[in-house]
Amino acid sequence: MEGGVPEADVSAFRECLSLSWKNPYVLRLAFSAGIGGFLFGYDTGVISGALLYIRDDFKEVDRKTWLQEAIVSMALAGAIIGASVGGWINDRFGRKKAIVLADTLFFIGSIVMAASINPAILIVGRVFVGLGVGMASMASPLYISEASPTRVRGALVSLNGFLITGGQFLSYVINLAFTSAPGTWRWMLGVAAVPAFTQIILMMLLPESPRWLFRKGKEEEAKEILRRIYPPQDVEDEINALKESVEMEVNEASASDKVSIMKLLKTKTVRRGLYAGMGLQIFQQFVGINTVMYYSPTIVQLAGFASNRVALLLSLVIAGLNAFGSILSIYFIDKTGRKKLLLFSLSGVVVSLVVLTVVFHETTTHSPMVSTIETSHFNNTTCPDYRTALNPAEWDCMKCLKASPECGFCASRANKLLPGACLISNDTSQDQCQNEERLWYTRGCPSQYGWLALIGLGLYIIFFSPGMGTVPWVVNSEIYPLRYRGVCGGMASTSNWVSNLIVAQSFLSLTQAIGTSYTFMVFIFITIAAIIFVIIFVPETKGLPIEEVENMLERRSLNFRFWQTSHDSSEVVPKQKNHQSV
Repeated sequence: MEGGVPEADVSAFRECLSLSWKNPYVLRLAFSAGIGGFLFGYDTGVISGALLYIRDDFKEVDRKTWLQEAIVSMALAGAIIGASVGGWINDRFGRKKAIVLADTLFFIGSIVMAASINPAILIVGRVFVGLGVGMASMASPLYISEASPTRVRGALVSLNGFLITGGQFLSYVINLAFTSAPGTWRWMLGVAAVPAFTQIILMMLLPESPRWLFRKGKEEEAKEILRRIYPPQDVEDEINALKESVEMEVNEASASDKVSIMKLLKTKTVRRGLYAGMGLQIFQQFVGINTVMYYSPTIVQLAGFASNRVALLLSLVIAGLNAFGSILSIYFIDKTGRKKLLLFSLSGVVVSLVVLTVVFHETTTHSPMVSTIETSHFNNTTCPDYRTALNPAEWDCMKCLKASPECGFCASRANKLLPGACLISNDTSQDQCQNEERLWYTRGCPSQYGWLALIGLGLYIIFFSPGMGTVPWVVNSEIYPLRYRGVCGGMASTSNWVSNLIVAQSFLSLTQAIGTSYTFMVFIFITIAAIIFVIIFVPETKGLPIEEVENMLERRSLNFRFWQTSHDSSEVVPKQKNHQSV
């Protein structure tokens, strides 16, 4: 899944750097808790590379697309459960214990996956990891937020977002490091136990969130922590402010307990906020981001790069661009505004998807032919479907691979684009092919357009990450009335996880059923729908206080003038209310 980066500006980062010299204790709190975000990102990235080698070791997984999707998506199913119970665990037992529990589950899941003897046990391990990811996705940023000085809170919480994308990038580096090691994917998945265990130790040495301690009546313990976080001249003011905030929060929480889903939907400002917030979270997934993050090495191979190592190396570049994009968003989100950044991002995504659609269409329709002479060169290894075909002269590489999961294509020794051999897909055929310095293909065909596919993937990430990658989370933190923010934020987050699961579970099946090019074409239409949705339903919240956001949602739900600044929209007088559509 693609994680969110809370808002922070450049001045906050400068002050954050200054804080590292003045009070390193605060950064220690933030980095220790932020390891949860790192684990989140690592799991997202590592499975994409590990899946290539899992398919090599477990032939059943290689031949059954639904098993590949299950291995990826069961972690998402676990994350949905982990996120749904994570809020209760955070409130009941504290942020610190929630993070430690998430790490424990992640640690257990990593060990189970590394020791798996069959796909079923591997899937069980993925569920454990997913439970940990779901809990950590809530607990880590919450702990950082509540244990940070007010002036640098946004910057420190953003560390969690940077560590998510950093974890994704590092997972590809580690995948590459273990490509030649015995056990390959077992090391890739098992090494995640190290940071999980490290965070358990670090969190044991850290205090609980002062806000949670105040809510539980442990005021003296909370005050002692605040004295370590804030400079002496600010401590008393912060203690009083936190005490008042917690009292208000408790009162609002008790009032919110009486609010039902139907009452939420009947409240105009909440309903319109949910349209925008949940819609953005759903579209964030359905424009295809996690097909790129979960399956990027597979996509690279479908583009014509046969080697697992090459696929991982090229995917490393994609992950690096994703991390870079998350940094760009911090500089642009307050300059351009949320809505303009979203529209720019989605427009670039459409262009990128058009490139990918065209490239994969050309790759599919212009794959190398199968040669009877080349095939007969390999004794007793001919693909059975090709041997019994009525029209073998019409077969090309793509038809060979689609005929049966038991077929593979051995490229010509002279040139990979020349006619090659259609053979049985097993270790014997692969060894014979590669021993003659030929390329062996089972997941895609040789293509002269492969580099264009990489450019398309790179453009996709560059456009997606600064806009659709981060803005939905920022908008969801600003758009709901304070009383409903917890409930509505939880609904939006759940919609994100569920959408993530649907996309991850269906991508490979779609590519198999309608082809890779048509799958990306589906994403084009969804992205165009997302552009229309943003223009109509998403308000510009840049620079607006929460009260003005509520007033804006109260006045109108449709806003086609997306080029207006927040100040322009805030000048609309309340008398216009009766002339706006409901």
